[in-house]
Amino acid sequence: MPHRIFAYGSLMWRPDFEFKSARPARLFGYHRALSVLSHHYRGTKEKPGLVLGLDRGGSCLGLVYDIDADDWVSTIAKVREREMLGDVYSEQVKRFRLVESGEEVRAITYVVRRQSEQYAPAMSLEQLLHYVGQGHGTMGSCRAYVANTLRHLRALGIHDHRLEQLAPHVLEPQGSHSGRHA
Repeated sequence: MPHRIFAYGSLMWRPDFEFKSARPARLFGYHRALSVLSHHYRGTKEKPGLVLGLDRGGSCLGLVYDIDADDWVSTIAKVREREMLGDVYSEQVKRFRLVESGEEVRAITYVVRRQSEQYAPAMSLEQLLHYVGQGHGTMGSCRAYVANTLRHLRALGIHDHRLEQLAPHVLEPQGSHSGRHA
């Protein structure tokens, strides 16, 4: 098993584990999507929010974390505890292409299970905004989650056109103090 984890959402900006390196990498055959109804971290069963999953089709640019072999057992246990709530994700080993070198590496990642009751198929912008606006769970608001993800993707030079559609609705304009909370 590789000592690598691929991050495409909050693991990019809040990994909560030690790593040797974080390298930009692309996964082919899957794309980043707000395809998971969050009943815990960013919503409740009564008012779910949305979080990211890897869904079939396209490609996804994210980060491959290289984990020291001595830290692997505790790191993967911590990541599994965080990511494997319910049945919405499937832990899988996939091949990734490192952006800088073109080298192919294997890493663990979390793919959305379309059979899960928490799976949310593609939605209109209005539907996405509804869930993003209402979701609030143990880790805060769904709006803040999407905003943090957008900010970090932009800082890494990653353009995700699906998430960018939400930017005007979740990111504060420069210099704005409208009183909305993230």
